[in-house]
Formats: sequence, structure tokens, C-alpha cells
Amino acid sequence: MNKKSLLLGLLASATLVACGGDDDSGTDTSAVFSSFPAGGTFLPYSVLRDDLVDAKTGQTFEVRNGGYGSAMTAHPENATQFYALTDRGPNAKYKTSMGASHGSGKKFPVPDYTPRIGRFELGENGRITQVETILLKRPDGTPITGLPNSDGLGGTGETPYFANGQPITEDPSQPWDAASNPFRLDDYGLDGEGLVALTDGSFWVSDEYGPHIVHFDADGTEIDRINPFAGDARVSITLPKEYANRRANRGMEGLAITPDETTLVGIMQSTMYNPDKSVKDLDLTRIVTVDLETGEIGQYLYRQEKNQNANSEIVALSATEFLVIERDGSFLYGGPDGAAGASPEAQKHVYRVDLSGATNLEAVPAGGNLAQDPDLGLTIDGRTLEQVAMDEGWAALAAAGIEPVAKTLQVDMVAEVNYPHDKMEGLWVIDEHRLGVLNDDDFATWSTDGDLEQKMLDASTIDGNRLFIVDTDLSTGE
Repeated sequence: MNKKSLLLGLLASATLVACGGDDDSGTDTSAVFSSFPAGGTFLPYSVLRDDLVDAKTGQTFEVRNGGYGSAMTAHPENATQFYALTDRGPNAKYKTSMGASHGSGKKFPVPDYTPRIGRFELGENGRITQVETILLKRPDGTPITGLPNSDGLGGTGETPYFANGQPITEDPSQPWDAASNPFRLDDYGLDGEGLVALTDGSFWVSDEYGPHIVHFDADGTEIDRINPFAGDARVSITLPKEYANRRANRGMEGLAITPDETTLVGIMQSTMYNPDKSVKDLDLTRIVTVDLETGEIGQYLYRQEKNQNANSEIVALSATEFLVIERDGSFLYGGPDGAAGASPEAQKHVYRVDLSGATNLEAVPAGGNLAQDPDLGLTIDGRTLEQVAMDEGWAALAAAGIEPVAKTLQVDMVAEVNYPHDKMEGLWVIDEHRLGVLNDDDFATWSTDGDLEQKMLDASTIDGNRLFIVDTDLSTGE
């Protein structure tokens, strides 16, 4: 493929369409984007089940699909289409303190749910139509689930439960038994959070379980896999071992590919437990690059605006410049907690980051107090970079010659549109001055103390996947 930026090619195509032509779907692109509502538009959804009783209202509520907000990416050839990804399916935290009988884990109200990719078409006046559903499948073509992986392949001991609190076992009609009726797990199960669509029709998906990065063909069948588990025979490239120390539910939340489609770029949601959870309360996260042609790995540090923030998406503008979502988990208007939970200081930011001046941790030579530990990565005086940051701050990393990626604020979505959702997780680079932003609605499902309920934005609005389009300068000078 020509090394010239794929992004610039797409932008040129979109510009020609906007100047009076139609794209290959027959849609007037100029009219589509000029008529898009400033308040955004909700994506369509179906109902997965509507028989569960809301713990707050005592009424039945809808578990929706929905769920297409864990990631989004531009269609490589159609300027008015995008792809969006679901995660592992509807789920809710369920701890032993909430009554979980077999250890803390998750309730799965639709345990056989298959994670999937949706293709959506944007029409005039904000009309959004889902035109394709791609179920994710194992190499043998059978659908995967979103149930946890086993130990050694990303499992962190999360116990899967049905909505009623009964553990999900291989034979749910019989009681759990570690030997004869164990928990039902899925080593192909994914909690998908990052999505890339390639010009050949295939996809790469990153997840929070392994983290795994999985290559799917256009039909959704797995054809390749990358993860940090050297013993996994399915992988073609192995990530550095420290990535297996991801914090549960905060794994590889974003995935991009460089415009020449040679290098995957993933970002971890929060500080990894490297070497353990003692480093949890930090603002240090990591970006990893994977050259698909050579297998070469790069690593870079990203500094968040506040401790335990979430990096929810990354998308490429050039070979070194990227957009990153950095957000907190609050609701501007309170969400399920109502007006009492309103957070006027909610942070929903998009940053432009540049890797070119940052330190590639994989290229730092060992010597003096620096060492490349096979299990923990680059260390200083025997401590992980997370431990150094915790003990001495970022100044100690700088003193060792380690610089994070440069970042500048691109869009403040609260300031732009009074962004009401908690999980801002999808970015769609439409052209050089338009950016699409999408939220994860959690399948319109929430929980309080382990009890399932409808996820609300306010007293009368059920949360849903809502697309916003904002004007911003995305030019790169290339």
C-alpha cells in the first residue's frame, strides 16, 4: 500500500463528495452532515429481554442492544458510514458483599450474548440506520460469548452469574462443583473495547480480558491473535508480559492503526497493576505499538489529567499523531443517581497526542539503574515505572530520561455540547474538520449494590448510544 496517509485520502474523497457529488451509496454527504442535529442522535436498538424487575422502580425494564458504543471507527470507503463495537454484553458488578456466593464477579443477564460489530449509515437530519451486524466467531466459525477467560489467558477470577445470582456453570441445572460442574468460561470470550476496520474488509478488536487483540475477517471469524501470554498457541505476536498485569475491567480500551495499515496502536484504560494493585491510584498509563510486518513492539507512557481517569479510545491522524479520549466516570446531570449526583466538573476530553518526542520504553538500553525485566518491563533500581511514579513522581521518570507522549486538548465535549453520558468511548474521524463521538450505554442496564435496574440519564431519559458530531481542526500538515 502507498505510504501516503490513508486519512488524507479519505478526507479528499469526502471533500469531493461534499462539493456536489454523491458517494457510492447515493447519499449527498454535504446534506447529511450539514443537517445533523447539534444535540446528537441516538442509534437504533433492539430489545434483548424485558422481563427483569428494576430494583429501584419495581417495574420490568428493557435490556437493550444497544451496546454499540465500546468503540467506533470510520468505514474505509463510505464517508457516511461507521462501524461500532459492543463489549461482552449486559453485565453488572456482583461482589461477595452483595451476596455473591462463589466469589466476586459479574451478573450476565444475557449470558449467551455474542459480542458484535455493527455497521451504521448516517442519513439527513441525523437519521441513523443499522445496515449490518457482524457476530464475532471462533476460528471454527462458532459464535463467541462475552464470558470470562480462564486463568492464564486473561482470567482474573471473575465468577459469572445469572441475573438471579445463580452461578453460570457448564450444566446450570446442577449445582456448582469444581470438578464435575465448573463455572462456564470462554477462552475465546472477549470484552471488546477497541476497533479498527481495514481496507481489505477485516477488523482488529482489542479487549479488557487479556488484553487480547484479535484479527477477524469480514465475516467476523477469527484469523489471528496477539496477547501477552507466551504459552497461547493462537498468537502470532506476543505483547510484553507486563500487559498481563492489566487492571480488571480496565484493559486495552482503545485501538488504532497507522494510516499505512502497518502498525496497531493500543492504549490501556488505566494504570496497570504492575507489579500489583498497590500502584492503582496513579495517572500513568501505557500506549503500545505493534508492527504487523516485523512484530516489533514499542511502548510509551501517557500521563492522565487526574489519577484513575479512563482512556477510552485512540484513533490515528498520522503515523505519530493520534486522538485519545480521556474521561472520568461521572454524569454531568447525575445519571442513575439523579440530580444529587450531578457533576458540573465532569471531564469528557479528546486530546491530540504525539508519539514522536516520547521515549520508546522498548528501546531504552539496560545499564546503570535501568534494566529490562522480562516480566515487568523497563525498571529503575528494580522498581517498575508505576512504582517509581508512585514513590517519587513523574520528575523521577524524567530524571531517568523517560518522557511521556505530548498531549494538547482537542475537544472538551462538556463545553461543546453539555455531554450528559458517563462513558464517552467512540471516535469517528469524518474529515479534517469533523469528529464523531459516541458513548457506551451499557445496554441501558445499571446496578446498585448488585441489583439490576434501568440505566437512566435523568428521571425520564433512558441512556442510549448517542452520536454527536463536532467541528474541530484535525489537519496534520502532511
